[in-house]
Amino acid sequence: MQSLYSFFSYNEKQVVSDAELSMLQHIEEVKELNLVILSLLVNLIEYADSFFQDGKKKHFPSSEDLNPNTRFINNKLVKDFLSDDLLSELDNLSTFWIANDHNVISKLFKTLYQSDLYRNYIINDDYSIDIDRKFFIKALNNYILNNELVHHVLEEKSIYWIDDLPFVATIIIGEFKSDMQFIRTSVFKDSSDKEFAIRLFRDTIKHNDQYEEIIMKFARNWDLDRIANMDQLLLKMAFAEILNMKELPVKVSMNEYIEISKYYSTAKSKVFLNGILDNAVKDLDKKGLIKKTGRGLI
Repeated sequence: MQSLYSFFSYNEKQVVSDAELSMLQHIEEVKELNLVILSLLVNLIEYADSFFQDGKKKHFPSSEDLNPNTRFINNKLVKDFLSDDLLSELDNLSTFWIANDHNVISKLFKTLYQSDLYRNYIINDDYSIDIDRKFFIKALNNYILNNELVHHVLEEKSIYWIDDLPFVATIIIGEFKSDMQFIRTSVFKDSSDKEFAIRLFRDTIKHNDQYEEIIMKFARNWDLDRIANMDQLLLKMAFAEILNMKELPVKVSMNEYIEISKYYSTAKSKVFLNGILDNAVKDLDKKGLIKKTGRGLI
């Protein structure tokens, strides 16, 4: 979606093949973002250790300084999750969060350290990994991934990463919940996954004029220029799937782009896309232009 939006915005200056390569590179960068977020957790744990050690060196340390609760440092979840291979990859990102003047690690840990979430976690008598899991998922959702300073550092690296962050967060939280270790291969699950991305990209561009005609036919009383660019793009991508990808159920494609519109387009886009897609699909199906193969699709 991001790559197609860029292509249609600057299509006079871009070659399709170059735009396609750029898209694939961007998709693979999701893996790097995944590693970057995991490295942030590692940095926070390492900082916590030094924070507690410094507390013991105070001139007048409190009993809490002398005997800190180290559950955050010694949690089972992250330790079990971080395999030797993954730690080796994270070593390459060891300076990502500290090679700037933002002090993001210390500020983020102190915010977390002062929270009720952290306090309730370290005094919990239940030392099961399930409690660790719940704590880190809440910490990610409520304190880490919505932190403005974290967003600022990510944006300095890539303008796409803030848009990619919710997707990566879902991956990491899913891995935490299922006790899966981070998969360090391609972002694509297999070759067909990559082929789907390329087909969707190419078909949306190739049949752009055809999809615009469909949109105009069913966007009654609307000039194309009055339809939000993002709404146009999401409709074109949906039609690429509905008309050219025989293995995908129509309902899946419709629901997917209606859902995406909630996050990337206007408040009224959901209703607009639903109306256009519903009417267009009925018409296209009636004309025999929608051809699906496979169980449950015929």
